[in-house]
Amino acid sequence: MENVISIQQLTHRFGDREALKDLSYEVMQGEVFALLGPNGAGKTTTIRLLNGLYTPAQGSIRVLGMDPGSHGGEIRRQTGVLTETNALYERLTARENLRFFGTLYGLPESVLLKKIDEVLSFFALEARADDRVDTYSKGMKQRLALARALLTEPRILFLDEPTSSLDPESALQVHELIESIRQNDGHTVFLCTHRLEEAERLADRVAILNSGKLLALGTLDELKKKYNPGLWVEVKLMEPLKGKITGNTCRGLLKVEQSAVQLKVQVEEEDAIPALVTALVGQNARILGVEQQRVTLEDIYFKLQENAREGAK
Repeated sequence: MENVISIQQLTHRFGDREALKDLSYEVMQGEVFALLGPNGAGKTTTIRLLNGLYTPAQGSIRVLGMDPGSHGGEIRRQTGVLTETNALYERLTARENLRFFGTLYGLPESVLLKKIDEVLSFFALEARADDRVDTYSKGMKQRLALARALLTEPRILFLDEPTSSLDPESALQVHELIESIRQNDGHTVFLCTHRLEEAERLADRVAILNSGKLLALGTLDELKKKYNPGLWVEVKLMEPLKGKITGNTCRGLLKVEQSAVQLKVQVEEEDAIPALVTALVGQNARILGVEQQRVTLEDIYFKLQENAREGAK
C-alpha cells in the first residue's frame, strides 16, 4: 500500500508561536486517518499546509507525491475539503450549489450534470435537489457539503470537524456516509475531530497532538498495548470479601482496587482472569459477575493529554 501523504520533520509558526513542532508521519492510500487534539493543537493548520494554503517553516510535505508549496493547485484539484462551516450558498438550491462549484472545478458540462445526479442520489438528496438550501436541516446541509467535496472524485477527502454542529442522528448519518465513501470508492479520508467516539468508530489509525507536538500514532490496538498495558477486570460480589486480594494472590495481577462488594483488578493478560476467579472462590467469595473492562480511545487520549500537561509544568 502506497502513502498519499508524507510529512517529515514539519514545523510551522505563526510569528513566535510554534503551531506544529517537528511532526513526522505518513497516511496510506484507502485508510481513514484521524488527527486528534484539543482546540489549538494544530489540526486545521495541518489541513491548510497539506493543501498548499500555508508554507511550512521547516520540514517537507508530499501529497500525492507533490509539494503543496509549488503544486498546491494540482493537489487541490485531486482533493476534497469539508470544513466545520459548510460554506454553501443558502439562497441557491442543492443542484445549483453543486453546479456552481463543479464549474469552478472545471468539470465539463456533460460530466458535471451526470456527477451531480450521482452524488445527490448517493447522499439521499435527490427528492430535495431543487429546494433552496436555507430550507434544509443541519444534517442535510452537511450531506450536501460532503456531496460537493466528492463531486470531483477526490483521491483524498479532508474532513475538519464534520459533525461538530450536528445532533446525534445527523452525526450518525455522516458517519455512515464516511464509511460508505471509503468502502465503495477507496478514498483516503483525513479526519480532524475532537469527538473521540467518532475517531474510534471510523479511523484505521490515529495521531494525537498536544500544542503542535505528536504524542502518539498508531491503530487503537497498538495504542492500547503501548500506553495502557494490562487489562482491567471488574468483579461484583454478593457480600464483602473476608480476605484481601493482592498482587501475590495469583500470577498476573498488576493492581487491585478493592471495595466492599466490588473488585477492580488489572491483569497482565486474559489468561490471568480464570486464575483470579479460582483464587476468589478459594476465599469463599460469592461472585455475581466478572466483566472485562474495555479500554477506549478516550481513556488513552486523556491519559496522554494529562501526561503532556504534567510534563509541561
